[in-house]
Amino acid sequence: MTQSAHGYAYLRPSAVLDGADGRRLDLATSGGATPLGAAANPRFFTGFLADPAPAAAALLAVADVAAARYHQPRLRASLDPVVTANGDRLRFESFSGCCGVYARLDVLAAGLDGDEIGHGTTNVDVNDPLREALTRIGPADPLHLAVGPDALEVTTFDGPLVERKVPLPERWLRGFAETQVVAAGFEPRAELPAAEAVRFLRSLPRGGRGGVGWVVPAGRTLRPTTRPVPGAVCLPGPERLVALQRVLRHALALRVYAPVSAGEPTASAWEVVLPGMRLTLTLSPDASRGFSGEGGVLGALATEAAERDADLVAVLLAWEPRIEIAELAEQAGIGAERVRAALTRLGTAGQIGYDTAEAAYFHRQLPYRAGHAEAANPRLRAARELVAAGAVRLEADGATAVVTVDDHIQRVRTDAAGRVGCTCLWWAKYRGGRGPCKHALAVGIVRESAGAEG
Repeated sequence: MTQSAHGYAYLRPSAVLDGADGRRLDLATSGGATPLGAAANPRFFTGFLADPAPAAAALLAVADVAAARYHQPRLRASLDPVVTANGDRLRFESFSGCCGVYARLDVLAAGLDGDEIGHGTTNVDVNDPLREALTRIGPADPLHLAVGPDALEVTTFDGPLVERKVPLPERWLRGFAETQVVAAGFEPRAELPAAEAVRFLRSLPRGGRGGVGWVVPAGRTLRPTTRPVPGAVCLPGPERLVALQRVLRHALALRVYAPVSAGEPTASAWEVVLPGMRLTLTLSPDASRGFSGEGGVLGALATEAAERDADLVAVLLAWEPRIEIAELAEQAGIGAERVRAALTRLGTAGQIGYDTAEAAYFHRQLPYRAGHAEAANPRLRAARELVAAGAVRLEADGATAVVTVDDHIQRVRTDAAGRVGCTCLWWAKYRGGRGPCKHALAVGIVRESAGAEG
């Protein structure tokens, strides 16, 4: 597995401090992006948390996921969460070490009381002493929150007091790209009130491997089922929702998002509604299957048009909490579908996320180049080799293509709705559920080239 080293440099460790005006949660920031450019230790917010106890518990849940490996749990995993300030909210995000669980805490304007919320993205230090201090935050404790140091604090430090480098697998980076593609296909499937939400989540296994399960919405609750009956929602690896246990006593509701399944295991998102906040865990289709291998971004990466459009769209983004596709299409002078493809490509650099609660994309800025982690993807590399070898022939009907591989051929067909199918074994196994096969990718590249020449 390819890995790169990612460095964190903090002026001091994050901590909960006692002061004259009450307790203060200082979250130390590392290098990040802001509207003014790169910043070593950006400051995004100072003020009070409206509901300190649920906020502290939810932050711990995000940190739990960052430190966990649900597949092969004996291997160590610990990555600092990402925080994005979108002007009207703070978003804290993390991935599990196995890349199969994505956690996001949205602290909305109703959950914050203080100065204006800034714009930008950085990492925050979550250390063991901080975790212990957060567990002691009670509902009656006023809690001041500072995300990043103020200007005076910056000038008093000669250099970073906390520096460390961690191995960052490129599959973890690909997880950011794949989750926004997967989540964009989700629909609201169920909503449970507080009491039913607590009862259901407490009934789930907390250890071991529960396998792929299914639940059926039944009135105001969810009923387990042993098979994917009509209307069922996939619950893959229910033990991976254990991080939600931290916030159960503060839960107002539980919302479930998932695609309408045809019986195959699918990803799903589980959102606990908290006072002024939302905590969401998105689960991959299987505990042994990370988001990094889903292949949902390969179609956008295979086309030069998406690359050009991504450069244009990137200039128009400004850490919006909601990206309006129609507005962005008008500003860029391109169609809505091209905007979506451009956003998918930007997602490969971690610049785009998807909020299932609002059914909208949002902007963040991570220090990675679009397409970098996918450049060595075996399917995309194989597709380009097929194109270079002249293995693709477009048929006269415009809907069919023939791909010659060694001594056999595969047929790629596109229906009137634009859905692609192939005769290969990969397509027979996954039916597009893990992105296009190498033959479909190769055909897409050739068709784009033919269209440009025409």
